[in-house]
Amino acid sequence: MILERLEQAGFAAYVVGGCVRDSLLGKVPHDWDVCTSARPEQVQDCFRDFRVLETGIRHGTVTVLAGQEPYEITTFRVESAYSDSRHPDSVTFVRRVEDDLARRDFTVNAMAYSPSRGLVDLFDGQGDLRRERIRCVGEADLRFQEDALRILRALRFASTYGFRVEEETARSVHQNRGLLRKIAPERIRVELEKLLDGVGAEQILREYADVICTVIPELAPLLDFDQKNPHHIYTVWEHTIHAVGAAKSGTLARLCLLLHDIGKPACCTEDDRGVRHFYGHPEKGAEIAEEILRRLRFDTETIRRVTEIVRIHDSAIGSGKPAIRRWLNRIGGEQLRLLLEVKEADARAQAPEFLQGNLEKVKEAAQTLEEVQQEESCFRLRDLRVGGRDLMSIGIPSGPALGRILETLLQQVMEERLPNEKEPLLREAKNLWEDSC
Repeated sequence: MILERLEQAGFAAYVVGGCVRDSLLGKVPHDWDVCTSARPEQVQDCFRDFRVLETGIRHGTVTVLAGQEPYEITTFRVESAYSDSRHPDSVTFVRRVEDDLARRDFTVNAMAYSPSRGLVDLFDGQGDLRRERIRCVGEADLRFQEDALRILRALRFASTYGFRVEEETARSVHQNRGLLRKIAPERIRVELEKLLDGVGAEQILREYADVICTVIPELAPLLDFDQKNPHHIYTVWEHTIHAVGAAKSGTLARLCLLLHDIGKPACCTEDDRGVRHFYGHPEKGAEIAEEILRRLRFDTETIRRVTEIVRIHDSAIGSGKPAIRRWLNRIGGEQLRLLLEVKEADARAQAPEFLQGNLEKVKEAAQTLEEVQQEESCFRLRDLRVGGRDLMSIGIPSGPALGRILETLLQQVMEERLPNEKEPLLREAKNLWEDSC
């Protein structure tokens, strides 16, 4: 309907970019971008019976809300120099779609389609999709100097689709990586999250460690750091990327794994036998991880969850129900499941002789967690069959002592030393109060 209306008004119009790429890959596009020969004011006139947002009108973009779907419509344009490696100094509207496509980042994103005009593919984007490669449109150095974020976008697309980066584009990625220091942290964060979520994340981290360390320099000490420990057969970096690859797809778990051992170089000691130890590295790693996540403008909840997992990733969990209830009380069910996923991936990236034993521990803990949650076990104060008013009704005054008694009752219930029933709980509470007097 969008294309048809523009064409009926006498303008050329195409869907363009990611929606064309994803359609050719057999994927459902997340959004639809349209490019047209119509100027922004002409687009507004064509859709005056719709709600139109001036989302980027200075650069030729308006958004038409048709039903529940937003359609971003941009006038064909060419761009001038990028003095700051982020934004064009100016844009010029043009009449030909070919000129518009020539300014785009990668060949797979530089295709346009119109039902009446067919596919416009000047740079063999279809061929690159078949060859499963990411290649710059035109000269790679120029594309990256125009907008340095394209360096990370190249890696992100390769990771997302399991593609490789074409040789000349890859050379330019390495050579121009320093330009990423000019990019706003939040823009880097968005690309990093998508990269980590991709099917090719492990391979990209391996091949482009220098690029990743440009945006997270705290990772650089991990690269060639020999662990010299019987539990490990890899350097800290190689262990890290193996662990990221072993994780089930999910940005949060992979972000935890990317940072989980970042404190090791700072905490390394070596004993008389030449074996290295890393006492305190989870705590140190959590400090470093928090600094990184804050710098990259991650949201508060992600920072909390990731730093907590980094801090406790080396802790023994246990498999009995009392142990699982204690963990549920400490970090909650969602966070405990994340911890188990991180522990499993971490184990898969260690020495093979320890793999089976470590995986069995994780599996047992996961099974017990399911049982405990299905039983609706007591692991929080609000799960206790008594509360503060019940304790006050038997003569225990309000105050810190009452709170301590409730916590003690909870611990005894979690450890199965006391049933979660009102009468036994009140008897024990009275005993605890009398013993404290």
